[in-house]
Amino acid sequence: MPAYRRVLTIAGSDSGGGAGIQADLKSFAALGCFGLSAITAVTAQNTLGVQAVHALPAAFVAAQIDAVASDIGIDAVKIGMLANAEIVAIVAERIRHHGLTPVVLDPVLIAKGGAPLLDARGLAALTGHLMPLVALVTPNLPEAEALLGRKLATRPEIEQAAQDLLRSGAGAVLIKGGHMTGPLAEDCLVWQGGRSVDWLSAARIATGNGHGTGCTLSAAIAAGLAQGQDLGSAVKAAKDYVTAALAAGSDYRLGHGAGPLHHFFAFWR
Repeated sequence: MPAYRRVLTIAGSDSGGGAGIQADLKSFAALGCFGLSAITAVTAQNTLGVQAVHALPAAFVAAQIDAVASDIGIDAVKIGMLANAEIVAIVAERIRHHGLTPVVLDPVLIAKGGAPLLDARGLAALTGHLMPLVALVTPNLPEAEALLGRKLATRPEIEQAAQDLLRSGAGAVLIKGGHMTGPLAEDCLVWQGGRSVDWLSAARIATGNGHGTGCTLSAAIAAGLAQGQDLGSAVKAAKDYVTAALAAGSDYRLGHGAGPLHHFFAFWR
């Protein structure tokens, strides 16, 4: 009997459809997985930015996780926006309770337009309670700076930052270089256990449609892990998918600001 590969996203809802839960579910579907969701917050946002955020009660977030874990089952988890310390704590507790693994954490701290999406208490809970439970954490450059409290600019600084973030207990760290400049989009991947640093490079796509890039990358990694790929292969395949989705969506126009990637480029003609 055929079986779905089931991936749970625990994240916020993006009313504009380009990021968060919506981007995650599109990515899972495009990559051949069955997507499940536990919504942590509802946002009012569009291509121009985030206008409002309403966090759901932590107990209701837990109820969503319990509902799908107890009945459907989960092969991998992607975590995005968590909104506050109470939600961070309950998500960590339910991951332990259900033994959910592997987990990919995209530490959503700041919206693309600059709006804060997790406060200081939430940040402390994230590093103290959740990061030790994950196989991979995927901060972009501003998020890595926020987690470490220092600016990062050069390759050696980014490599050291990734090594420092490993001390949180995460199995691996991927610092995304989309905020850097130059012809290549370069990401830094390090593992626990002294493995060498990997720099993953792809052509930088000239586009104004990059909303949801980080959500999509972490969701694609989780999909690869659910399908049995090792971590290195899942990260590389996800980066290829995101690069192709950026290129395919570069000529579309949706809204008046930062548009989304083209998640279903392989199916739309």
